[in-house]
Amino acid sequence: MEHLFDAVIVGAGQAASLAGKLTKAGWTVALVEKKWLGGNCVNVGCTPTKAMVASAKAAYIASHADDFGVLSDGGVRLDLKKVKARKDAIVLNFRAKNEAAVASMDGCTLFHGIGRFEAVDRLRVGDDVLCSRHFFLNVGARPRIPTMPGTEDVPFLTSTTILDLEVLPEHLIVIGGSYVGLEFAQMFRRFGSKVTVVEKGATLLGHEDADVCAGITEILQAEEIALRFHAECLALERGPSGVIVRVGCKHGSPEIHGSHVLLAVGRDPNTDDLGLEHAGLSVNSQGFVEVDDQLRTPVGGIWALGDCNGRGGFTHTSYNDADVVAADLIDGDSRRVTDRIPIHALYIDPPLAQVGMNERQVRERGRLGRCQPSGGRSRKAKLMVS
Repeated sequence: MEHLFDAVIVGAGQAASLAGKLTKAGWTVALVEKKWLGGNCVNVGCTPTKAMVASAKAAYIASHADDFGVLSDGGVRLDLKKVKARKDAIVLNFRAKNEAAVASMDGCTLFHGIGRFEAVDRLRVGDDVLCSRHFFLNVGARPRIPTMPGTEDVPFLTSTTILDLEVLPEHLIVIGGSYVGLEFAQMFRRFGSKVTVVEKGATLLGHEDADVCAGITEILQAEEIALRFHAECLALERGPSGVIVRVGCKHGSPEIHGSHVLLAVGRDPNTDDLGLEHAGLSVNSQGFVEVDDQLRTPVGGIWALGDCNGRGGFTHTSYNDADVVAADLIDGDSRRVTDRIPIHALYIDPPLAQVGMNERQVRERGRLGRCQPSGGRSRKAKLMVS
C-alpha cells in the first residue's frame, strides 16, 4: 500500500525530535523504526550505561566506607542481576515515554520495520511504500566488530551485549582504551571484576591532550585496572578460563587470560541495509552518508542526521542536527553544523568534560601563535571532582 507524506524520518533516535518540529509546522510525517523508539541513547547507550555507572559508584563508596568513618564490617556484595533489573526498569520507563510522545503527536504515523529505498522518492517498509519529497536518515550506529583473528570462533561482548550480563566476569579484558572501553572498565572493576584494558596505541584516549591522558591513567591504575599499550598483534583464542587475548605488546606477557572480552573499538553507521543505491546515494569508506553544513546529502530531498553522518555521534549533536534542519526548512534560518561548539565527556569517576577544542587541536590550527603551553593546573580542571 502506498502512503504520501510531507516527510519520512528513518530511525527513531534522538534526531527524530525533528518529527515534533515538523508536525507542529503542519507537516505530515512518517516515522520508521525497526526496533525500539529512542535510539541508541535510550536503549543501549547513555541511559543504561549511566544507570550502571551509578550502581558502580554506589559499590565503590560502600567498599570504601571505612575511609569516611563509616564501619562496614559486613563487607560489600554485588548482585549483578539486581543492577541489571534496575537498569532495565529505567530504560523501559524512558522508552515508554518516547512511545507515548510519538502516539500523541498529531500528524505523525509510526511504521515498524526496516526501511529500504526503492527510488529517490519511495521507501518500502514491509508491505507499505512511503512516498515523499523529504527523507531524513537517522539510522544510528552499532558496535564495530574488528577484523581480527578469533572473532568468528571466540565469544565476545560488545557495548550492547555487556548490558545484559547477570553473572559478574571474573576477569574482563577490554580491547580499546577510549571512551566506551574505559567507562566499562572502571564500572566492572568497581563491581568486583579483575579488569585489563588493551590499547593498540601508546596512550589511552589518543584524541586528548597528553596531561589529561596521564591523569586518567593515574585514576584507573589507582583502582588496580591493568593497562597494556602497543598491542599491535591482537587475536582471540579460547582458553581454559574463557578467552585468551594475544596482544604482541612490546612489554609484558604476549597474551592475557581472562573470562570475558569486551570489544570497544568504535561504532559503524547502520547504512548498509537502506538501499541507498536506489536513491542515487553512496557512503564513504567508513560507511557514513556525507552531508554539507546543513546536513543535506548530494541527492536533493535527502538529509542525514545523527550517528550515520559522521558529524558528531553524540546525543547532543543528534538533537542539534534536528535543530539545524528545522531552522533551514521551517524558520528560513541558515544554521550550520560548524557553528556549534564541540563538547564531549568521559563518564569515568571523576568524569572528564571537554568544551571546545583542546590545546593540541588549537595548536594544530595555528591559533595560539607563539603562546606557551598552559599550566598543568588549568588543564587538570577538566577532571571534575565528583
